[in-house]
Amino acid sequence: MNDMPEILESTDAVQQATGFVFTEGPLWHPDDYWYFNDIRPGTLYKMKLGEKPEMIRKTNGGNGMTFDLQGRLIHCEGEGKCVSRTELDGTVTTLVDRYKGGVFNRPNDVICHTDGSLYFTDPSMRIPFANREQPGPNGVEGVYGGACVYRVAPDDSIKEVVTVEYPNGLALSPDERALYIANTRSTQYIHAIDIDTEGTMLNRRIFCDLSGHEPGIPDGMKVDQAGRVYCTGPGGIWVMDPDGAHIGTIKVPEQSVNFTFGGPDLCTLFVCAVTSVYTLRVKTPGMPHPFYLTR
Repeated sequence: MNDMPEILESTDAVQQATGFVFTEGPLWHPDDYWYFNDIRPGTLYKMKLGEKPEMIRKTNGGNGMTFDLQGRLIHCEGEGKCVSRTELDGTVTTLVDRYKGGVFNRPNDVICHTDGSLYFTDPSMRIPFANREQPGPNGVEGVYGGACVYRVAPDDSIKEVVTVEYPNGLALSPDERALYIANTRSTQYIHAIDIDTEGTMLNRRIFCDLSGHEPGIPDGMKVDQAGRVYCTGPGGIWVMDPDGAHIGTIKVPEQSVNFTFGGPDLCTLFVCAVTSVYTLRVKTPGMPHPFYLTR
């Protein structure tokens, strides 16, 4: 049971499907169905609420997903060390898999800007030092070992945006001037990176401390149309006001891993919670994906 009347329309989470190993990367399509991954077996699913999930394909550790402006599925595949793209005819191609001659660590999450550029995280902490092919800050091997956020421009060129200890989930502020980055280990917080129109960092700051003693870590993150930031954390999905103050925590029966806004009114919260997926209804819509605005 939740007690967040200013946020939630319904207080009880509804289990939509269960029996998975580790669910991740939920994404709503405007044709009113949902994508999500079961990472450990490497399986991509598609489902309509009230129906059984349909397996779409096997992945190389499929994790965070988004669409590009054409509606093609962009997919972080950690075990494959790449970001893939599913063409409109269903063909899967590699969008990016290396930078400056070295392969990525484990691409984790990805979002789309309204200009068509893509931002994705590539944490390194789970990769042994000897196996890391990305350099540290300024080309020098460092403690983060190339743990970066990257920007893929509309012309498919790629550049580093910022190095973070363990970059995980991503989100943009409503005006797209701030890039929020969930830092998962060893300190737990949300980084806010002010960026210009080319994705160059102008400033960086700690937006919110998400440390706590309950199960859960900073991972999946989204923003609603009031500018509030939602991020998984200890005890559930934390909700912060636009200044970073913690308003409250949305709880589901299992540990929340990732989530997204969807449904025709963007007021359905679809939550990946380890072995299951759940839904709740919220009062304020999430920010629309840029692809939705082209429909």
